Amino acid sequence: MSRLPVAAAVLAATFLSLAPLPALAADATGVWQRPSGTSRIKIAPCGSALCGTLVWLKAPRNDTQNPDPAKRSRPLLGTRTVMGMTPTGNAGVWKGKVYNAEDGKTYSGRMTLEGANKLSLKGCVLGGLICRGETWSRVR
Repeated sequence: MSRLPVAAAVLAATFLSLAPLPALAADATGVWQRPSGTSRIKIAPCGSALCGTLVWLKAPRNDTQNPDPAKRSRPLLGTRTVMGMTPTGNAGVWKGKVYNAEDGKTYSGRMTLEGANKLSLKGCVLGGLICRGETWSRVR
């Protein structure tokens, strides 16, 4: 057997071993911080979906913008702000609802894991025509 095919096989095996490994299953569970640093949200399973609850606020306050007057005096801490996020079929992407305590409105939401420590969250209206969002950082 000639040395050239053996050398080519060794070289090919070396390059293949340097190829990136398949991505691990996307895991959005954990505690995430908004870029402003004003709040932290814990993403955890809720039934067959993922949900997010406010677990820390830099300046605790009540849910004053809630459309339900009976809920305006409740503390925001412990409020569920990410609801019913289910997988879209694309790895690391979920869709559900997002409650924005700053305006008291609930939007169609999309959550995308952008690496192990970044989570993009968007709230949309008009069937996704107009969206606003931000990228959260994993705290733990």
